[in-house]
Amino acid sequence: MAIEVFNRYEHKYILDRATYEKVLAVMDEHMELDSHNENHEPYPIANIYFDTEDDHLIRHSLAKPVYKEKLRLRAYGVPDGNSKVFLEMKKKFKGLVNKRRTVLRLGEAYKFVETGEIPEIKDYMNGQVLKEIAYFLGRNKLRPKVYLAYDRVAYHERGNPDLRISFDMNIRTRREDVRLEAGNHGERLLEGDVYLMEIKTSLAKPLWLAHMLNELDIKRVRFSKYGTEFRQYITKSGSTAS
Repeated sequence: MAIEVFNRYEHKYILDRATYEKVLAVMDEHMELDSHNENHEPYPIANIYFDTEDDHLIRHSLAKPVYKEKLRLRAYGVPDGNSKVFLEMKKKFKGLVNKRRTVLRLGEAYKFVETGEIPEIKDYMNGQVLKEIAYFLGRNKLRPKVYLAYDRVAYHERGNPDLRISFDMNIRTRREDVRLEAGNHGERLLEGDVYLMEIKTSLAKPLWLAHMLNELDIKRVRFSKYGTEFRQYITKSGSTAS
């Protein structure tokens, strides 16, 4: 069974193409590619982010609070109504990310978020996570707000499953037809040949990784895909983020 509860730190870095290629050479020395990344070919990930009518969750997040939470629906590739997807709740407190997720069929996930009623429990579902999400839905009237997809290359360290490093590229979004089954197209979120590297671990970074970041002068950044999309959206619409 896939891991459904995560507690870890997630540090982000923006890379250009040249730096990305140098980093990959180091990754291949110390880490193993995800099983979906044959020959370094990226695989697609698609998400729907849910929010209130007045975008309360993302507005609160952008205010940089000590604690924040969000709900998203994730698929690998383009699903149909019966495909299994992940409904994920992410909480962040003082930099530590707690992610809880459950598998659902796509149709079950849509209905659950819309009604707040827990579906009949199946063997592929996590009942405890469903209860927690149901409580969250009871406090927040949510609807699908943003579709956000990207292509990913991911690694895990040999002998250390705690450490994962991913590279997301070709990040694309849309606010029309916000359905996973509608295809993974959208407008580019970032200009140019840009790669978002994320280091995910509950432990200290290994020495080789710290040396790589120092030698290549790679600096940590604050970056949120949904947050960046929302800022661009309000700029275009003439609204305000506060």
